[in-house]
Amino acid sequence: MAARVVELRVHGVSNTPPADILCLTPEPGNDGPTPWLVAGDAMTGFYRSTAPDPAEPVAVEAYSWGQLTSGARTAKDVERALWTALLPFTLANVALHARPDIPADPETERWRDRPGVAAWLIRLFCLSLTGTLVLAATGIGVDLIGWQCVDNHCLRRIPGPWEFLGSGWWGTGAHSLAIGLLVPLGLLTVIGLLTWRTYQYEAAMPAGTGAPDPGPLTNPLQDPTFWCGEGQVRRAAVLHLCTGVVIASAVPLGAVLVMDPPTGGRAILAWSTVSLLAVPLVITLVALGQPYLSRRAGDTPLGPWSALIAVLTLAGLVGTVALLLLPDGPAGIPLADQRPPDGCTLDGGVPGCREDRSLPGFDWIIAWYGTGQAILLLAIGAVSRSGRRALLVPATGVVLIVLGCGWLGGWLPGAPPAPDWLSTPLVAAPAVALAALGLLLPRTPSASGGSPPHRQDGVAWGGCGPAVLAGFGWLLGIAYSAGGLYWATDWLNNGATPSGLSAITPPLPVMWAGLAFLVALVGLALTGLRAWCLFVGLRRRRLAALTRPAAPLSGHDLRRCRDVAAFQALHRLVGGHALRLSGWFAAGTVPLAVAGLAGGLAHTRPVPAQPTGWEVVLKTAVDIGDSLLGWLPVAISGVGLLVYRNDTVRRSVGVLWDVGTFWPRAAHPLAPPSYAERAVPQLQTRTAGLLALPATHSYKADAIILSGHSQGAVISAAVILQMPAQWRRRIWFFSYGCQFTRLYGRVFPAFFGPDRLRTLTAALSHDDGADPDGGGGTDRPGGHAEPGWTNFWRDTDPLGWQVTAGEREVVVRDPAALHPSGGEVTDPPIRNHSGYPEAPEYRRERARVATLLSGAIPAPRAGTG
Repeated sequence: MAARVVELRVHGVSNTPPADILCLTPEPGNDGPTPWLVAGDAMTGFYRSTAPDPAEPVAVEAYSWGQLTSGARTAKDVERALWTALLPFTLANVALHARPDIPADPETERWRDRPGVAAWLIRLFCLSLTGTLVLAATGIGVDLIGWQCVDNHCLRRIPGPWEFLGSGWWGTGAHSLAIGLLVPLGLLTVIGLLTWRTYQYEAAMPAGTGAPDPGPLTNPLQDPTFWCGEGQVRRAAVLHLCTGVVIASAVPLGAVLVMDPPTGGRAILAWSTVSLLAVPLVITLVALGQPYLSRRAGDTPLGPWSALIAVLTLAGLVGTVALLLLPDGPAGIPLADQRPPDGCTLDGGVPGCREDRSLPGFDWIIAWYGTGQAILLLAIGAVSRSGRRALLVPATGVVLIVLGCGWLGGWLPGAPPAPDWLSTPLVAAPAVALAALGLLLPRTPSASGGSPPHRQDGVAWGGCGPAVLAGFGWLLGIAYSAGGLYWATDWLNNGATPSGLSAITPPLPVMWAGLAFLVALVGLALTGLRAWCLFVGLRRRRLAALTRPAAPLSGHDLRRCRDVAAFQALHRLVGGHALRLSGWFAAGTVPLAVAGLAGGLAHTRPVPAQPTGWEVVLKTAVDIGDSLLGWLPVAISGVGLLVYRNDTVRRSVGVLWDVGTFWPRAAHPLAPPSYAERAVPQLQTRTAGLLALPATHSYKADAIILSGHSQGAVISAAVILQMPAQWRRRIWFFSYGCQFTRLYGRVFPAFFGPDRLRTLTAALSHDDGADPDGGGGTDRPGGHAEPGWTNFWRDTDPLGWQVTAGEREVVVRDPAALHPSGGEVTDPPIRNHSGYPEAPEYRRERARVATLLSGAIPAPRAGTG
């Protein structure tokens, strides 16, 4: 009998409606075929036409998953668009999957090996990134509100009845600092509640379909637990949230210990609290490299270590609050006298108002915290590029910083006094620059395979991809934090600029961050200018190729050729230059970050409070940079809201967002949830279910063409690698508009690199060795022996390129012609990234594949449904 073939289409990032996926054209009277939900739900569903064309060689079914991200115009999508505020966490989480040498079998990864060391460093950096936002919230609550906002005029600007903090019992000692802890604790509560909401989909494979092949894994995506990591997310979330509480508690606790050294009973409480807060940090640092956290094992309990950390952290928080609420100790100077004097908000002439009265030590905490993160990023890049031996370079930088600070502090035994000209920035900046030299060490080959011959298909950013991605997340996290601190300072000052004479003073590193952010924007503009120049050159060359005929062209023909040349140039720009341009920008931010950190450690303003001459220009630049930082989170959230409202924004911005949220939260549990944790198991279940249906069922499929567009091709590839072998033999893969080589293959070589991508070709091979029951052949319909994978691409598609992994390549002409034809009066459209199933090349290939798959079907073996 003839096989029944089903084409299962999966859309890309633009959230194509089911009617468009099925190529349904409305007819007059609105009585034409419409999409019909046959499986799933309104969130993620499978659709078929209510009036299928009997002439079509295959039945077409569409899988719609776009509402898992931000592609639908619903109120829930407005809420999901706010996930963009956690973009720094997303980038840091993606860095874990960008390691170039991830072993195919996660059980073989050891923390002492190169991938294990890199994974531990990345998870440690993700933990520190959580602390960055917590430090910003602590600065707002503890420093700006609890410490500096002392008079009623300032306190009235805070929503709610907070005037009690300025007088009475709450206005003495460190009592108000305990209230300030509500801000970081509230932030952690909100993020923690968001983390517990996930798109996890507990898929159940149809009975009799078997399990994924138990043989050796050749691609990490074959790991059966790859998309089932809810237990890992919950355990890691406990570590991150508890670490955030420890950092928030340590700021006021450390300040009080320095300003008012405790004695007697206060000392016992203080140092007991320090011990309670230190133990969770030690356990967390060890747990980050253990299988308890680095392996994905489905929905498992939190475990005793998580409970211990939570209990110790809660006890440390209680001890911190209790110490803050105790009366002042015998330090000699009451804590209230070290705070800004009352009345500075209304009258800046009050004695003491012109001095920096911010929380003592908080500026140093922020500056050294950022310095440590910078060295950690450099260590990640060095290890990813050159192996674990490259850790010697950033480790040397850390040793130099410790020795230099010990020399400056006078506690280095046997060392002469430090010269007067030596300062902290002169110690830290060269040490960080030395650590950056680790990025220039020779690159060692990774275990995932060598680079292909073409430069544009090699590993992105010279093997430093994890550091680049995490670094962009770090810069965004710093920008968010500095912007929040600037906005809160400006609000409490009633519009006075923090860089000028204002009553509430932000941490000094914030001012340096504003100046660095403005310079970074200039660098970004120069990078965009370079991209435009490349685009113009590419377009000129493509236009020359299109206008080669000697006959003169009309104005219409010239405009038409110019339009086609623009899309072809964009295709080459994105495929051959985009990652290199972003790498140049990342390299330019390294000296900028070092200079900003040195300025923060200098504990001075980038511009005097009362500038004169050219300093006025610098002050204006600082104010502009700080203002832009304050609006950055709002701007990014606004773009997130536009993603579901504007198709152009959706296609341009959504591709980056969907790449980031495709990967599971294996490094940063507070990142937005992975939509693939639902989409991949659900599509896998549907594919196997159609093949396992009884022969009498109307939806029964003997073979399936799994057709993925753009990001849908990535989802489909993950599904195929998770499928048991007996079902892969009945699947043919269509990919079009996909980024396997120029984007995924370069940024994520351990999953889609040249060697790892051939695993997908082998999995779809129609002659992949002996069958599991001991026979010598396969159960492929028709018995043909070619890879079951066809890739379509256009030279006008910015996101679609050749794959060159042993699959069949089909070039789709676009546009179909330069002039109207077939009785049309308008030019054929330039499809670029859309409309592949409507192309004649696609239809011919589908007919050919349907013929191959429609051969005689042998009787199914046991265990194949």
